Amino acid sequence: MTASTRAPSATVPNVSPATRTALAWAHGARFLTTASQLDQLPAGDLPEFAFVGRSNAGKSTAINALAQRRQLAFASKTPGRTQHINLFALGPKDSPDAYWADLPGYGYATVERTAKLRWQQVMADYLKVRRNLGGVVLLVDSRLGFTLLDRQLLEFVAPRVVTGEVKLLAVLTKADKLSKKEQAAALAVAQESLADLATEAADVGVLLFSAPKQIGLGDLAEAVWGWAHPDALQP
Repeated sequence: MTASTRAPSATVPNVSPATRTALAWAHGARFLTTASQLDQLPAGDLPEFAFVGRSNAGKSTAINALAQRRQLAFASKTPGRTQHINLFALGPKDSPDAYWADLPGYGYATVERTAKLRWQQVMADYLKVRRNLGGVVLLVDSRLGFTLLDRQLLEFVAPRVVTGEVKLLAVLTKADKLSKKEQAAALAVAQESLADLATEAADVGVLLFSAPKQIGLGDLAEAVWGWAHPDALQP
């Protein structure tokens, strides 16, 4: 299992070439389509990397920070109301090489129960069976750690993570709200929470993140770019 606390920035001139490449790729993200059911998602073989997390965990903020677009991922004024999977295309406009899948936030108490159960079932099915799914970015508020709902979501995708079929990156958001000591503790707790998934075949990582302070922004971009371009990472 890997962990990172670096904080490279697209605006800092001394970022590594790998970070610069990954950020440039992420900045090309654009909206493709929205779907309320799995059969409405595009066919084909392009890999999809899902962003998931509790409402108010900072999922939309992270996507927008990666893309350097203020409203690429829509953050509803009423958290929990977004009930669709939104897909964004990456890579050349005429030949994309990957999709980001923005899944509905979960756990917001005021959402009507029937609607909540319906879209949570769609999310569960997506994580369990979507053939194109190559990686999951799980956004977790660093001040709260893994909640029961986060752990339940992990159960859906765990069988695919432990075999290496689906990669997993836990992103501990709002890290700028923590002291250095608290950041280290949050990382340690997160790694312990994911220990059962960290088999020899699995690709499981953890990093600290803050969009306003650009903590972990380059690391997140590199991770997802690497998922989409595994051949480029070969020595």
